Amino acid sequence: MTGESGRAATAGERHRRRLRAVRVRATVIAVLAVASALVIGGTLLVQGLRAELSGDVRDAARGRAREVARVIEAGRGVPAPTVTDPDEEFLQVVDAAGRVVAASGNVRGQPALARLEPGRDASVKTPLDEDRFLVVAVGARDGDRDLVVLDGRTPAGVAEATGTVTRLLLIGSPALLLLAAGATWAAVGRALRRVARAEAARRRFVSDASHELRSPLAAVRQHTEVALAHPARADAGTLAATVHEEAVRMQRLVDDLLLLARADEGAPPAARRPVDLDDLVLAEARRLRASTGLRIDTTGVGAARVTGDEDALRRLVRNLGENAARYARARVAFTLTGAGESFVRLAVEDDGPGIPAADRRRVFERFVRLDESRTREAGGAGLGLAIVAEVAAAHGGKASVEDGARFVVTLPSGE
Repeated sequence: MTGESGRAATAGERHRRRLRAVRVRATVIAVLAVASALVIGGTLLVQGLRAELSGDVRDAARGRAREVARVIEAGRGVPAPTVTDPDEEFLQVVDAAGRVVAASGNVRGQPALARLEPGRDASVKTPLDEDRFLVVAVGARDGDRDLVVLDGRTPAGVAEATGTVTRLLLIGSPALLLLAAGATWAAVGRALRRVARAEAARRRFVSDASHELRSPLAAVRQHTEVALAHPARADAGTLAATVHEEAVRMQRLVDDLLLLARADEGAPPAARRPVDLDDLVLAEARRLRASTGLRIDTTGVGAARVTGDEDALRRLVRNLGENAARYARARVAFTLTGAGESFVRLAVEDDGPGIPAADRRRVFERFVRLDESRTREAGGAGLGLAIVAEVAAAHGGKASVEDGARFVVTLPSGE
């Protein structure tokens, strides 16, 4: 047992390391995905904002240049244009030869700061600022002269706005990455804790199943080895009876294990049809009367129908009956009610010692024996009530223990 415990502990530690590695990888992948999304999204946001704000500056410059062009084309001559903010805007009116005809005060005396066709725009250097200005050109007709009105504006506001957004993204992104890492770490941890509990249950199930199967195999081997060692003293009938008994026990255990394995794998249910549950209960009562010396009370059994797998429901009723008969002193009582109701209630009660309140929930767990001192013949593998719970759950019901020795199963009615 020491070696098996050591191997189990080593396997458990390896499993924990694998789960931890999965958790780390999932968190790293999530952080990288969020970081990529932030980089791509942030870049698109800044570029979109820059394009939108630059468009606003361009539209404002074009609108002001058109106002000046309308004044010229109205025949009022070429006005001396003015600007609201000399540090951020300039105006020039240029003739076809590129000579400045009129200019705002902040660029008066300067040559044409851009050579553009009407309707075009460009980014140019100016003596007003180190930053480049966005200049738009609007055509105007002054008599027989073709003129171009140039309105230049600094895009400093665009740079400031996009710079602010970029700084906010740089500041907020690490916090978002930390939040994503923490959320992923916690979520994956919760998911893996469920996996770890399931893996521990699976290993325990396999270990318990192996132990239970070893017992009948050991008994068969022991009896056959004795018969081989002392053939003259061997009784063929006794040996055959022993082997048959242990083979039946193994077959039932294997059937139980397969049923529970299918339930764990979420196997699709068998074809379901209306089942008269009272017929199954009365049949089990007749079997117990014939095989035990107990008084079997069925006066509380009424008609009740459910929809389900008849074989599985018969197994449920038999397991409850055998469990009650195993611990009863003299009496087992079946009660079945619920005809015409939304739920059917099956109760099986014996006059045995009952289940302590602290053990009433775990009694439906697999391989649970509340009385560890009982023999194989009196006990079993500890799977009967687990199967009862699985079958009840598969049919939309539940199993529970009430008042010590009363086992109750509720199932949706099939009426």
